[in-house]
Amino acid sequence: MGGSVDTAYAVLLVFQFILASVVFVLLTFITAPYGKHSRKGWGLVIGSRWAWIIMELPAVFVILIVYALFNDGISPVPMVMLFLWEAHYIYRTFLYPSFFRGSKRNFPGMLVFFAFLFNIMNGFINGYFIATISWDLEWLLTVPFISGTLLFIGGFLLHVRSDARIRALRKPGEKGYRIPHGGAFRFISNPNYLGEIVEWCGWALLTFSLPGLSFALFTAANLIPRAISNHRWYRRTFNDYPPERKVLLPFVY
Repeated sequence: MGGSVDTAYAVLLVFQFILASVVFVLLTFITAPYGKHSRKGWGLVIGSRWAWIIMELPAVFVILIVYALFNDGISPVPMVMLFLWEAHYIYRTFLYPSFFRGSKRNFPGMLVFFAFLFNIMNGFINGYFIATISWDLEWLLTVPFISGTLLFIGGFLLHVRSDARIRALRKPGEKGYRIPHGGAFRFISNPNYLGEIVEWCGWALLTFSLPGLSFALFTAANLIPRAISNHRWYRRTFNDYPPERKVLLPFVY
């Protein structure tokens, strides 16, 4: 069984690197049809709250199951890694959608399905790596772990706070979109996406792993085209959109 699992891990790891490239190319030309970019013609749609819960749910549990299956004990280093992972995904799976107002059906079921499968694969390869490495306690004091953890926490805080600013724009019962202001929105249109990209770059560094790198690249491949589409949408929709605001990197792009 060990050999077959190792093979599955290697194949899925390579596939995730390839998938990141494919996703980047596709999303450069086709904007994913959800949120402010929702449009008809994409089949079955699901209420946004349930869509987020369903597609993110494997990310919460798969990594824990894989770790439990392939590691016999509890080690401080992977426990810290798992804690950081779970902090993000408990927020993303349960807290983030709980803040949604209303139950607008605007998320294509096809995207939910593919995201669900991706989170199974991503949870497996990251969990398998963490579970099968012999982690010395000294890893917690290394430059990659400390700097990666700081990046992860900083990105997470930026991500969560930016979500909160977007959410605060809409009062109960209101629909439609407004221009977000304050915080990192003073400089860029998509600080929530920047925070998430920074998070998973931090994860790649603190785990110092190919699975972490593949996930960081996939996150960037998914969110950079989305950030560009959002920025263009804001400029088309609002005549008074701040002209100095960049897409994703303050003062740069």
